[in-house]
Amino acid sequence: MKLASFIYKGKRSYGIVQAAGVVDLGRRLGDRYTDLKALLQGNGLAEATRYLNEAVDVPLDAITFLPVIEQPEKILCVGMNYADKRKEFDQHNPAPTLFVRFPDSQTGHNAPVLKPRHSSEFDYEGELAVIIGKGGENICREEALRHVAGYSCYMDGSARDWQHTWFTAGKNWRKTGAFGPWMATADEIPDPHQLAIRTWLNGHMVQEDNTRSMIHTVAELIEYISTFTRLSPGDVIITGSPGGVGKKRNPPLFMKEGDRIEVEIENIGHLSNVIVEAPAQVLTAAH
Repeated sequence: MKLASFIYKGKRSYGIVQAAGVVDLGRRLGDRYTDLKALLQGNGLAEATRYLNEAVDVPLDAITFLPVIEQPEKILCVGMNYADKRKEFDQHNPAPTLFVRFPDSQTGHNAPVLKPRHSSEFDYEGELAVIIGKGGENICREEALRHVAGYSCYMDGSARDWQHTWFTAGKNWRKTGAFGPWMATADEIPDPHQLAIRTWLNGHMVQEDNTRSMIHTVAELIEYISTFTRLSPGDVIITGSPGGVGKKRNPPLFMKEGDRIEVEIENIGHLSNVIVEAPAQVLTAAH
């Protein structure tokens, strides 16, 4: 089952994605589960499957995609988690490299990704996103995948020239990370480490790898993260990017206004966004 969050006729909803469109679960279950995160919090995935074979309510081209989980409590990002990426950045620390994103740094499929006005090094990173379905802490790796609701694509845009002493400032500009188009539920992805992952910039492939190349597996990451923070349904773990990022190319290759960036992960989906220069902030004096 594939689940998306979206806006239709000005109203936020979520639903099951079919080839012809979306079965609107907000119409059917919205009185109990207001959004996709609430569905996960209420352990409602099994209930949602009852509507798998219903006729679609809305064609795909009529909706505006939102981030799969619009307001996660936590977005935990993993850096340097592919062998080639570690070589590019000469990374040797054996522990997972972690940083956080804020919810307002996200945008949805087909929505503009905003290039920070104060950055001239806006880089792409295609990644596998893990959406937590069952919360917990001190989760052992043997049980960890049972806590996963599903998987999605993520374009973890990075203002490299703002990654001064750490990653936070470079990763949290508004609408610099794209999340979608939808979530493939975990039953569709029996092994998250057998997935081709590719990134294209303006139609040219710039990253190509397989999730088997991850240094720290999804289960290991859940075990590690849940040791120091409690995971909740709807939390998102972004598992790292393959090699080939623009910063380490010769010459460097960064995203600019008008570029199209795409991330595709096998059996999950194809995320596509156009880069737009972030608007200038206009401050008006109080009267």
